[in-house]
Amino acid sequence: MKALIVDDEFNVRDVLRHLGQWEQYGITKLLEASNGKEAKKWIEKEQPELIFTDIKMPGMTGMELIEWLDSISYPGKVIFITGYNDYSYMRKAIQHSSFDYLLKPIEYEAFNHTLKKSVQAWKDDFEHAEVLEDAKKLRRNQLATAICLGDRSDADSLAEFLPESAGYELSLLSFYQMHNPDSYIENLSDELMDRRVGNAFSLQTDLNLCLVITICDQWLSVEEYISREFDLPVRLVTGEPIESLSQIRAAFQTLEKKLEEQNFRSIHRLDEIDAARRMEDIVSYVKTYYMEDLSLEKLSNVFFLSREHISRKFKQETGMTLSKYITELRICQAKSWLQETDKSIYSISTMLGYQDEIYFSKLFKKVVGMTPFEFRKETT
Repeated sequence: MKALIVDDEFNVRDVLRHLGQWEQYGITKLLEASNGKEAKKWIEKEQPELIFTDIKMPGMTGMELIEWLDSISYPGKVIFITGYNDYSYMRKAIQHSSFDYLLKPIEYEAFNHTLKKSVQAWKDDFEHAEVLEDAKKLRRNQLATAICLGDRSDADSLAEFLPESAGYELSLLSFYQMHNPDSYIENLSDELMDRRVGNAFSLQTDLNLCLVITICDQWLSVEEYISREFDLPVRLVTGEPIESLSQIRAAFQTLEKKLEEQNFRSIHRLDEIDAARRMEDIVSYVKTYYMEDLSLEKLSNVFFLSREHISRKFKQETGMTLSKYITELRICQAKSWLQETDKSIYSISTMLGYQDEIYFSKLFKKVVGMTPFEFRKETT
């Protein structure tokens, strides 16, 4: 955190500099200014969280400084330090959202008490603002997801997150699952909102999908930004126009179908090193989700590689086909549960993804050489 001391008297600034327990309260940079005009330059450049300022100064006064800070909704905390015990000053300071008001000569305990309070107040405000912003982002993404999935029909409620326009274009970005695209999507959202050309919504689904809504004839510049700023592979389906937000669900379904049919473009194609790392990620993914319904088709959608490529490379990586590898993992887990728990064989087969207990028992015997019941009896 940074603090700025503003006073036209050097000795006052020097006293405050030595009086404050700055480091104890997290102040890592201490700035000084001799008047409001100089302080304004520091504020614009450094954006200090705390500002301690005198009221009476030549040029731009402390009162004029806080009026300016109030006009730009500056989030920092302002503490007036003055030798004038005048209620009119105090009242005006309160009107312009000053945090506190200290009279000279400044006492050690009073100053550090105010320093501590102002630091804590700034942290509380900052954390509250972060929580509110995070909540707003989550609501935005949940709303877009619900509209795309047909769970909500009030698509016009997305208007608060979009620039006003007579029409929009929808595009769909699909990210490789083992990469975390959240920061990329947030940066894209900020960029589009800053330029007032659209927004990006992280859909709360399994496939790391991002819905991008832009005003018409702006996609080229958006794709240029993605190509320049994204350093991870992206599948891209573009150009689904809508005349009103009520058409979002239908447009999304069209984009999703194109993606499923492999009708997409790729940004940042894989190099050999990234492809090798991706195979390591696939093996790790299978080890994590082997009890779920895994297939080459699902892995292809998740990892942006063809089924044929995954099948070939998976066997090279593990020495087994995907189905055999999953079976080995499941049987290993089954043996552990049979030995260490009293779960029924039916429960174990169901948890491992086998709905047919008889099929599971036959498969277990084929791999282990005995039925699950015989294995439990012999090993426990």
